[in-house]
Amino acid sequence: MAKRILVTSALPYANGSIHLGHLVEYIQTDIWVRAQKMLGHEVHYVCADDTHGTPVMLKAEQENLSPEQLIERVHKEHSQDFYDFGIQFDNYYSTNSPENRQLCEEIFNSLSDAGLIDEKEVEQFYDPLKQMFLPDRYVKGTCPKCKTPDQYGDSCEACGATYCPTDLIEPYSTVSGAKPDRKTSTHLFFKLSDARCEHFLREFTQNTDRLQPEAANKMKEWLGEAGEAKLSDWDISRDAPYFGFPIPGTSETKFFYVWLDAPVGYFGSFLNYLANHESLKTATLTQDFLRPGGNTELIHFIGKDILYFHALFWPAMLEFSKFRTPTKIFAHGFLTVDGQKMSKSRGTFITARSYLESGLEPESLRYYYAAKLNDSMEDIDLNLSDFMARVNSDLVGKYINIASRSANFLAKKFDGKLSDISVTNNEVVCYFFECSENIADAFEARQYSKGIREIMALADRANTYIDTQKPWELAKSESDLNLKKLHEVCSVAINLFKILTVYLKPVLPTLAADVEQFLAIDALQWSDSKRCLPTKHVINSYQHLMGRIDPKLIDKLITLNNQKPIKSKTQSNRPKPKKMATEKTIAENTTDITIDAFNKIDLRIGKIIEAENVEGADKLVRLKIDLGGEQRQVFAGIKSAYNPEDLKEKLVVVVANLKARKMRFGESQGMVLAASGEESGIFLISPESGAAPGMQVK
Repeated sequence: MAKRILVTSALPYANGSIHLGHLVEYIQTDIWVRAQKMLGHEVHYVCADDTHGTPVMLKAEQENLSPEQLIERVHKEHSQDFYDFGIQFDNYYSTNSPENRQLCEEIFNSLSDAGLIDEKEVEQFYDPLKQMFLPDRYVKGTCPKCKTPDQYGDSCEACGATYCPTDLIEPYSTVSGAKPDRKTSTHLFFKLSDARCEHFLREFTQNTDRLQPEAANKMKEWLGEAGEAKLSDWDISRDAPYFGFPIPGTSETKFFYVWLDAPVGYFGSFLNYLANHESLKTATLTQDFLRPGGNTELIHFIGKDILYFHALFWPAMLEFSKFRTPTKIFAHGFLTVDGQKMSKSRGTFITARSYLESGLEPESLRYYYAAKLNDSMEDIDLNLSDFMARVNSDLVGKYINIASRSANFLAKKFDGKLSDISVTNNEVVCYFFECSENIADAFEARQYSKGIREIMALADRANTYIDTQKPWELAKSESDLNLKKLHEVCSVAINLFKILTVYLKPVLPTLAADVEQFLAIDALQWSDSKRCLPTKHVINSYQHLMGRIDPKLIDKLITLNNQKPIKSKTQSNRPKPKKMATEKTIAENTTDITIDAFNKIDLRIGKIIEAENVEGADKLVRLKIDLGGEQRQVFAGIKSAYNPEDLKEKLVVVVANLKARKMRFGESQGMVLAASGEESGIFLISPESGAAPGMQVK
């Protein structure tokens, strides 16, 4: 049954550029939306720039622009970045819109009528030079707990303590540098501590499946046990001057706090979307998507850092203003680069635009993120060396390789025409058909890494089929029987490539469009994963679809984002030899071995069939490896670099004649080969596709 879904991603703030950390969320959401649409569901994906608040107002002032001019420029930049990375919003809008203002006022008035808006006196810091109240992050001073200077007004980065801005010792305004005054002002609060809100939020967060288990546990921690009243009322107003919407009835002296109007921007963008699409203008559509009831789903993708706002404030606001509450809130973790937080000084605070300027393909990043993402709130790491190796191996060495190995034979021998014999009942093709539901379920559940593993296992199977059938040898023969066999083999391979393209299309939409043109077919839908191309179908001549990542592009990316020169992960860690080194010195330091010595090492291709962390060991992973006719247990110190789930079905190189070693966890019966450097992680050595368990490495 087709579903009706309104999907949103968190709104990027309008005072900065999109970076690769942001793209984790938008790529994750876009893949999910594309998969849902391919499966035939009605999905509307909307987003907007988050435009209000003090930071935008001050940045505009610094650049000698009006806030409206600044957010207009940033909106164009954000829109272009998203477009270039294949993020296909149905509508990308702004929170500084008439639709959003109307909705904010409606929600506020409804909450007020429900008795959930209160007034309280608040003491704040006031900048006497700028004549403005200062948000917490615009006040600095000495931490009242550990006495560390230059700490923000809400928390200390040195000791982790939280406090009120007025607790700071020797505070100063980060806007003007002036010592702030203390002033009292009347603020408006949403009564989140009200018993009605507490009851609703306990039910919403604990007794439904709207949140991931770890998110629900976090909400329980914040809510406390029943009767503890841990929730505080939420300050939803700010004093002028402030860039935002004035609160009704306050004579434009009070404005909605940005965190009130930002999530309302989801609905504002949706209303704008409806207004600009005649085909969607039905009498009930707004009611169906924005009001409770019916079979419509509201899905939010967010970062775990804003879970508090989206799982507590936002649902309570919606519930008591009679709007639809979220069906699901999907939170994801942060992005690290080479195992560390993004850093400008290390060259790892990477903007979306600099990635594009380096010459790297956007879809390479989409694939790498997909290969890492699952349905948890765990952080993911962009390891630049692993990124290059995985894209080159998986997409070029396995997936694209299938088309390039078969299309040329079809063009040269058969004018691009597929066989007149149906390949629908071919054993390998049928197996590819059978995987359709599992891979669709993986996308549905946001288990992208699981889906990618299954897809790449299929790519390996397709390449094994080609290797077994040896079309290059069949092509040398002039016999009709061998040519007929060649025609069939290449037709099977092209159909396998087409099915793989269906499975990869949510992740690689641009590449999929190129494949559709190459295969001379209409846009692929998920149902195409269970049918073959027609017999005698004519494909176009094969053109280069995707190239390997050049290490120089990784170096260029780091250079573009560097504040100071550093060595990239792709550059050699080997120290440069001294210019005065003599031949004698080199000879004394040589570690050369003879070919006879090397031949004593039995290197074999192995396939990992089981992998699990070793309880009680910080570094070890227990591997069961198929060496082609025999299985070995190997303990490998790779826990810091690999998730055991990602290792299954992976081909590795094994030292097969290494003396078994007894450990307290069991016997290790070999060694897997891996590369590492002083500044890099651990990288398992994997062969190209076509290698099979048991093969000897020579």
